[in-house]
Amino acid sequence: MRHVDFSPLYRSTVGFDRMFTMLDSLAQPEQVQTYPPYNIESTGENSYRITMAVAGFSESELSIEAREHVLTVKGEKAENADQANGEFLYRGIAKRAFERRFQLAEYVEIKGASLENGLLHVDLVREIPETMKPRRIAISAAGPEGGRKQIEAETVN
Repeated sequence: MRHVDFSPLYRSTVGFDRMFTMLDSLAQPEQVQTYPPYNIESTGENSYRITMAVAGFSESELSIEAREHVLTVKGEKAENADQANGEFLYRGIAKRAFERRFQLAEYVEIKGASLENGLLHVDLVREIPETMKPRRIAISAAGPEGGRKQIEAETVN
């Protein structure tokens, strides 16, 4: 497997450390996690939904945490909940604990979460601050005497 050396970019960029760390982590082999299955869908221009199949888990056994651009969903079943019902001859419904992490882009925030019919829905929205949005600056023509006019833009307080 090829390894990409990002050290020349570290010397000439400022503030991109997180991006290079993510690229480095993508190149390293890791265990592929397949449980629980999930979908990520775009529900609008700046809104998204993560749907995870968490059949058998109740709201009290699931936790959702967002910290530093990482969304973490954890599920942990109570140990003695199934033992009271008797002995299993076959167990096809997974009871194992899981932890799934999602990298979030800048300005993506969790709008809410709901659990229905064994599916956990996490709604996300990207809210870009007004100061980061592009703005149009009017250009005025030179005055009748050919002098230059200063281009001004309104500032937001």
